Amino acid sequence: MREPIRRYSEAFKREVVAEYEAGVSVSSLQKKYGINGMQTIQGWVKKYGLQGLRTEVVRIQRAEEADRVRELEKRVKELEQALGKVTLEKLKLESLLEELQGTEAEVVKKNEQPSSSVSSGKLSKVSVK
Repeated sequence: MREPIRRYSEAFKREVVAEYEAGVSVSSLQKKYGINGMQTIQGWVKKYGLQGLRTEVVRIQRAEEADRVRELEKRVKELEQALGKVTLEKLKLESLLEELQGTEAEVVKKNEQPSSSVSSGKLSKVSVK
């Protein structure tokens, strides 16, 4: 008896392609869904895939370009470290400012207490002879 011919819906094909593009291997997808032909999934990827078949990226550049890239990466690292230091300093100063504002508020509250020489907000006149 012959094996039945399988027809896959477009939605199914797109789902398989999405899994492939997410990093799942062709052989894993074949096992998972029972797809026989090696070219089946690859054809779907060519037809429905956003990025096409995954390939290895090879960067070709001159020695000067490679040196410049390393130099820029070093500079980025230095700037990230400087930014971290500045951020910590900012947090330290904000904390100090909050403490000082809290202390100032306490001093103002203490000074606002009514004294015995002041009655109802007005100073009393005292005559001196």
